[in-house]
Amino acid sequence: VVAAAVILPPQVEVEAIRDSKSISEERRLDARRKIEERAVAAAIARCSPSEIDDLNILRAALKAMRRAASDCRPPPDFVLVDGTQWDRDLVAAPWPHETIVKGDAKSQSIAAASILAKTERDALMRRLHDEHPEYGWASNVGYPTQQHYDALREHGATPYHRQSFTLFRD
Repeated sequence: VVAAAVILPPQVEVEAIRDSKSISEERRLDARRKIEERAVAAAIARCSPSEIDDLNILRAALKAMRRAASDCRPPPDFVLVDGTQWDRDLVAAPWPHETIVKGDAKSQSIAAASILAKTERDALMRRLHDEHPEYGWASNVGYPTQQHYDALREHGATPYHRQSFTLFRD
């Protein structure tokens, strides 16, 4: 799982920032360039498939968010979290926070972070495609397509797959 944190200057509007999944790849990459130009700070972090297996996908995503926020320089004064949870035990952090449902539609910083995370994850999956082309990661970027399921059945999982994913359970 990939997460990002972005600190934008006050009252800065970055055109083309919307839900990262609802805009074309070309527009996402253009938005990423604009975000990186205008951000006060930005950081991207990941949790590995084994961390996801150990924690679960939600807690791993929260941990990746915490890592990204921690890596921002300058550090944040306040954290906006997309969703309903911020697991204090897992991600104890020095910042006050607010959770925002559908935050990428309500906050430029959350939308910007979503775009950075999505473009980073897609690029990672395309690099992994070179190592394992049978899974079709260049086109499905890791999402559960029929081609991906068929490749899992034929070739099994790679170290990049979550072992806790339903397809792998007895």
